[in-house]
Amino acid sequence: MTSNLIIWIILAPLFGAILNTGLYFYHIKEREIPQRLFSLIGTISPMIAFVFTLILFLDMKETGNTYTQDLYTWLSVGNMHISMKLLADNLSIFMSMFITFVGSLIHVYAVGYMDKDKAFGKFFAYFNLFLASMLILVLADNPIILFVGWEGVGVCSYLLIKFYHGKKENVQAANKAFIVNRVGDFGYILGLITLFFAVGQGDLSFSSLEANIGNASNELLLLSGVLLFVGAMGKSAQIPLHTWLPDAMAGPTPISALIHAATMVTAGIYMVARFHFLYEGIEGVGIYIAYVGAASALFAAVIACKQQDIKKILAYSTMSQLGYMFIGVGLGYYSSGLFHVFTHAFFKAMLFMGAGGIIIASHHYQNIFKIAQHRVNLPIISTTFLIGVIAISGIPPFSGFFSKDAILASAFAEGEYLIWAVGMFTAFLTAFYMFRMYFILFVAPNKNVGSPYVYTSKTITIPLAILALGAIGAGFFNLPTILGGDHFIDNWLIQLNSKVLHMSHLTEWILMFLSVAVASAGIFVAYKKYANFDVFNPEKEDGLIGNKFYIDEIYDVVFVKSLQRLSVFIDKTVDTKIIDGFIMGTCNQFILVGKKVAKLQTANVRFYAAFMLLGMSSIFVYLFITLGL
Repeated sequence: MTSNLIIWIILAPLFGAILNTGLYFYHIKEREIPQRLFSLIGTISPMIAFVFTLILFLDMKETGNTYTQDLYTWLSVGNMHISMKLLADNLSIFMSMFITFVGSLIHVYAVGYMDKDKAFGKFFAYFNLFLASMLILVLADNPIILFVGWEGVGVCSYLLIKFYHGKKENVQAANKAFIVNRVGDFGYILGLITLFFAVGQGDLSFSSLEANIGNASNELLLLSGVLLFVGAMGKSAQIPLHTWLPDAMAGPTPISALIHAATMVTAGIYMVARFHFLYEGIEGVGIYIAYVGAASALFAAVIACKQQDIKKILAYSTMSQLGYMFIGVGLGYYSSGLFHVFTHAFFKAMLFMGAGGIIIASHHYQNIFKIAQHRVNLPIISTTFLIGVIAISGIPPFSGFFSKDAILASAFAEGEYLIWAVGMFTAFLTAFYMFRMYFILFVAPNKNVGSPYVYTSKTITIPLAILALGAIGAGFFNLPTILGGDHFIDNWLIQLNSKVLHMSHLTEWILMFLSVAVASAGIFVAYKKYANFDVFNPEKEDGLIGNKFYIDEIYDVVFVKSLQRLSVFIDKTVDTKIIDGFIMGTCNQFILVGKKVAKLQTANVRFYAAFMLLGMSSIFVYLFITLGL
């Protein structure tokens, strides 16, 4: 009976999407539908999914069982069998728990943020479908069904990024996200095909792949691991497939929170962890993943230091934090990487939601200096925003400290000192740019005497308060032994065969102290520079860093413009002049021959009789000469 709950975790938000879609079309064609009905369906459906997930979690915690639900056979060709089958194991339920919980809070927040929007119902239909797609992704029993959810979140992100499609830049941002992700998805498909041929048997379920992985050649496994990671790079915005993420901020803030906190961008981390049995045997690829993560973390942090758009600062911080997660899973510390996914969901959702509240209150300004110039009094949002900034900066006892420190310690323990050093410097930059943003928004002097108080809807402030508790306390779910913890998350995810941290307590204490010292140094530098900054004379967003190292411009020249030129060449030269020229030239010759032959068609009976006589005479002459008649 318990296994039957798995499908309902997905169906709850899926039915919400279907109902809201139907009501929305009825609303625009027939008569007015109360906004309250859309919000009721849109918020209750993810909550129901959370309740079902919680029931499964408690049952699994008590019994230690793993559940599957086989719905039907989707495809059976030769020795390839694909079942529409769902899996509730420790990893999928761990992901589903915070996806549904944080997702529910973001849905509640969206009620206040999207209030009185003309397309309110359509937004919640897309929003519910987005959550359902992510749940398909994490609850899939095989990588084909995982890919269905993988593509589902891609399509929903496209629809939501261009939600305000009246602006050209929003549509361009959505197209960019969709196209860049297709590059990664192509890598995922090729990796999956390679893995299938490498294993060569079974039903393609994760358990079957794991059981038969020993039959495959190392070369094919290596190729498959690299290609699958290309898919993860696209979905989780790692170098070089990262350019879509900052532009995705064109969508409404609730979708930014959902993409960055609990869904889409974490899919790449989840996928690498789900294929842990593959990456365990090809450690070289794991090291490569860790280095890409470290480079992405540093790269994004450097760019964030010069950004002025509040949502883009948070977007680059997401890319940077995802880099930390890839360091963890790449080095084989899967539970540490997923622990950071867990804590990050709370403080990043809260930061984005707080940013949305600030944007609404400041007449939809997104430039941090403009917001500071028109500062308003937002006590709840400013407090929760500070909690989020402290958490992401890695200051104890907030959650970000414990998860980030576990990843940095794993890099040090593995002897990857360059990765550890990059991670430490990135931690300094994270504290710097996050507190730079906070000091400009809430602390720097303002010429306006007495900032006016702006009331904020409870549907915005209550989710923020709940997430603030998570940002403070979520780290205690996986406290290290040195701090009296029992590694609950590490033990819960024991199926992943994560590496265990082996180092002396003294080394652990020193690493913790260095981590806090580095973060504190970043805060101090930000305070000295921005606590008394003149917000009416903002910094210039220019130069190499301000222009994001011109990566977009380079891609535009190397890929976009070159493909355009190639397309024009194929159209104007290859297609028009060569292919069409050959075909039309041949046709013209046939037409010319036809015209000449047509001259023989005179419709004169005597002319035709003369031709017949000439022909018959020619035959008789031939017979006379050849046969001697």
